[in-house]
Amino acid sequence: MRPALLAIAALLAASASTSVDASPSPTASAVDAAAPRVLVFTRTAGFRHDAIPTTIETLRALGVQAGVAIEASEDPARFDDATLAGYRAVVFAHTTREVLDAAQQAAFERYVGAGGGYLGIHAAADSGYTWPWYGELVGAWFARHPEGLQAVRVVFEQDHAPLGRRDWQAVDEIYDYRRNPRAGVRVLASVDPASHPAGRMGDDHPIAWCHTRAGGRAWYTGLGHDPALYADPVFRAHLLQGLRWTTGQTDDC
Repeated sequence: MRPALLAIAALLAASASTSVDASPSPTASAVDAAAPRVLVFTRTAGFRHDAIPTTIETLRALGVQAGVAIEASEDPARFDDATLAGYRAVVFAHTTREVLDAAQQAAFERYVGAGGGYLGIHAAADSGYTWPWYGELVGAWFARHPEGLQAVRVVFEQDHAPLGRRDWQAVDEIYDYRRNPRAGVRVLASVDPASHPAGRMGDDHPIAWCHTRAGGRAWYTGLGHDPALYADPVFRAHLLQGLRWTTGQTDDC
């Protein structure tokens, strides 16, 4: 090859190398490399929610605000002691049915017991039905939901309501749960039963809560089925609050 052509080829190769090295990781949010890491786990063994890509994208954006690096994966092999130790919190985002084997479950139990954070979104309550510890961690398992989306009034029960909104109108798929979790958790938000005649939770319908009974911080929201909800600033503030609490940035869940 002529010297001139060799020089051009070298320049093109250097340019390509720079372009690849400068691209952001497809699985991590664009924050400082030393930032705390959060794993977003989206494996499904049952129904798969269309909102999963939007959920990941939203959490990455919120991760930048919270100063945490979001990594998304469906690989259950990450649930071992050494790998989990590298994460400040783990998000179960729309997981369904049995997504971890017995050894992976045991590793996650040790992780939370040692202070690791857990954040569950929507169908996280439709997971682990053969894993009693997980049922206690999420707070309540999914039972049923009416067909389609429901327009409901959501009441935030704590003083630190997202964006100061104690009362919020939301359109989403609203879960009924196999039990009312209120006795064992701190309820953050509930659905006004008068706005949800198709619900079967009676006069008290918690939809988001937190607790520390398993050792680490556990936070769950039943909202998030509809991809459109992730554009709502109140819902985004709700998720950001959960992300900050489970990673230990605030004492207000």
